[in-house]
Amino acid sequence: MQLNELNIVAIGGGHGLGRVLSTLSFMGDKLTGIVTTTDNGGSTGKLRKRSSSIAWGDLRNCLTELVDSDSVGSQLFNFRFDGSDELGGHNLGNLILYGLGQVQSRPLDSIKLVRRILRVRTQVLPMSETPTDLMAFYPEGRCRVGELSVDEMPIMPKSLMLAPLVKSIEPCINAINNADLIILGPGSFLTSIVPPLLVRDISNAIANRKGHCVFIDNVVPENSPAAKLSIDEKLIWLEENIGSLPVDSVICQDPDAKSDKVNLICRELAHNKVPHHHDKAKLISALEACLSVVDETKKLA
Repeated sequence: MQLNELNIVAIGGGHGLGRVLSTLSFMGDKLTGIVTTTDNGGSTGKLRKRSSSIAWGDLRNCLTELVDSDSVGSQLFNFRFDGSDELGGHNLGNLILYGLGQVQSRPLDSIKLVRRILRVRTQVLPMSETPTDLMAFYPEGRCRVGELSVDEMPIMPKSLMLAPLVKSIEPCINAINNADLIILGPGSFLTSIVPPLLVRDISNAIANRKGHCVFIDNVVPENSPAAKLSIDEKLIWLEENIGSLPVDSVICQDPDAKSDKVNLICRELAHNKVPHHHDKAKLISALEACLSVVDETKKLA
């Protein structure tokens, strides 16, 4: 199998998913991004406090990663206001998406319009069109609400849930059902990768997948309690919280990593100049290596 022959779905949030979509942008309309919409910090958090809406920041970031960084569209949607007034700290792209969300019938229509403006062929979808927040529970039962609060927890939460529970949208489920390759991550484990998996129809679709699902681990430790977990500890936590193991393979940088649960592809992945970023060429090579293992497994079967 070759990457350009596949239907690929990438799931996550923040800069991690944006980096994957940028890396695979040559796939065009054979690539779909399903984006976490629970962020409650920064410009996005301010807009969500103003009126109930999904978090637009990660969607905006993923859309702009799919266009030329020197283009007017990229500069427009990435422009951030400075100062300490009401506009200070706001991202213009977030404001545009938020405004469109107030006048369009549904968030998906706003995203489609922006895709036309930016000439983005890749489908970029919210995990849900209904606003929801992340809720984390300590082992003794206390809870924290909101992405920012979850990443600041001193210990790994026993469980996560969405409040309120939400449904996904048909294009997300169709994309997963038709995917030959499903990618989770990289990014914050608890606040970027897990939230879409808490949407029951998304986790059910992945559980019944026809395609191969690969988890891309971070190249540097993240600033959250998940940083202390091994690969298998992350997978066990996922299995306990989701009800099934949604991963077939893991791509990671740690040469000493081991797993009793999945196939591991361990190799150098970091960008030479930006160590916390995955290098695009190295990531593509690792994904191709993963597909080679899948091919060999099928031959043996």
